[in-house]
Amino acid sequence: MSAEGNSAVGERGVSKRVKAANRKPAKPESRLAMVRRARKINRELAEVFPYAHPELDFRNPFELLVATVLSAQTTDLRVNQTTPALFAKYPTPEDLAAAVPEEVEELIRPTGFFRAKTKSIMGLATALRDDFGGEVPGRLDDLVMLPGVGRKTAFVVLGNAFGVPGITVDTHFMRLVRRWKWTEQEDPVKIEAEIAEIFPKSEWTMLSHRVIFHGRRICHARKPACGACPITHLCPSYGEGETDPEKARKLLKYEMGGLPGQRLNPPPGYPGRPAPPLGASG
Repeated sequence: MSAEGNSAVGERGVSKRVKAANRKPAKPESRLAMVRRARKINRELAEVFPYAHPELDFRNPFELLVATVLSAQTTDLRVNQTTPALFAKYPTPEDLAAAVPEEVEELIRPTGFFRAKTKSIMGLATALRDDFGGEVPGRLDDLVMLPGVGRKTAFVVLGNAFGVPGITVDTHFMRLVRRWKWTEQEDPVKIEAEIAEIFPKSEWTMLSHRVIFHGRRICHARKPACGACPITHLCPSYGEGETDPEKARKLLKYEMGGLPGQRLNPPPGYPGRPAPPLGASG
């Protein structure tokens, strides 16, 4: 995002942040008020991140499935830097199922936990070959039966490769919906169920992208950039992070901070710079 874009976001949020800083202690919020506030946050995030998208590079459901499994305990950037070589050598489930495990381990080593991940992606490739004719299934019940695939991974694939609405409850999503008081649950499945009651099904996939984008760029785990956040007037946790606007702007990440994004091949409309390949600086 350009400096002008960051400035515009900052200016738009200045008066709202002043109101947030001066707000009186809130009365207990009703369920209806919370739902209205949650839906307004979603609408405003849609204005801030109209380009929100899955941050894993993929060309087909198989690539997205494997990349999502590899993304556990690492960044999407590291996965995106690793998968080009993997998919060049093993472009289909049949190819990956027949691979030499040690060779797969070496290719995905940069993602961490490479032995366990090799077992998972080779296992799911074998299942796709033997049970699904080499095709990734488009049903939740089938996907979660594959090795290494849970509900979070399944909804990423369903929402972004098949157009089936789903809520992706990753660490960013869990953190933000609790900060915003949409839920007090800690179990991902229970969080998913409660959030699903707040928003229409048609919004689930894009809601997930917007919340995760906001969590990665602005509302960080350790030090949220409260002073650069455009939705502070809607946030009951305003003040947990840096409230000084200048200091907060320095905390912004990816395109919001003028830095490369996570994808080597970002989709059209992404306002930031592509990520560098593995081993390159940038």
